[in-house]
Amino acid sequence: MLPKIATSKYDMIVPSTGTQVTYRPYLIKEEKVLMIALESKSETQIEGAILHIIDSCVEGGTKKLNLTLFDVEYMFLMLRSKSVGEGVKLTPHCESCEETTEVTINLESCEVKNKSDKAEHQVKLSDELTVDVHFPRVGDSGEGKTESDKIISTVSRCIETIYYGEEVYNTADSSKAELIEFVENLNNTQFQKIADILLAAPYVGHDINFKCPHCGHENVKELKGLIDFFM
Repeated sequence: MLPKIATSKYDMIVPSTGTQVTYRPYLIKEEKVLMIALESKSETQIEGAILHIIDSCVEGGTKKLNLTLFDVEYMFLMLRSKSVGEGVKLTPHCESCEETTEVTINLESCEVKNKSDKAEHQVKLSDELTVDVHFPRVGDSGEGKTESDKIISTVSRCIETIYYGEEVYNTADSSKAELIEFVENLNNTQFQKIADILLAAPYVGHDINFKCPHCGHENVKELKGLIDFFM
């Protein structure tokens, strides 16, 4: 029987909750899944591969920890820094001439921006109607044939509690269809109030500054979201 190779373990903090979790670097078998997804250039496949890696490497996984999307972004970058090294080479395009330049960033210097001290937000929609919403979590991505359907579905999944007059409704007791119907019956102003909260969700970002060797233009860019860290 061949020996089992010991794997180092590390601790990190989940940004949305402040909870400490233990994780291990991802292995070749997990990196293979990621590389196949990256080659496909499909955001859906890349997201699936990243969730698979977190589920495999972080004690508790994505479902038990109830992770937000910015938790996933941050946790994966920390995993990657311990798995393949802190330094990552990117080739961003120059804003002026569109030529690419190689830039190296330190993944451990990436941070959660627009950080909020609230896990949920209460939104007053009228004198009688108030809702509690949470930032989008893993599994909250909407479904539907059109982009509008997907947005409405996502918003419906982010509503935690509905207060109407003296009545309180926990959305966990409602069906997907009921929640979508509730959202569709909001007026434009009410819907936008909820959407504004969700659009203001924290995100993982990193600022890069580089001078283009082709045209001399001084570039200032912000990496935002995981796709930017693979460009």
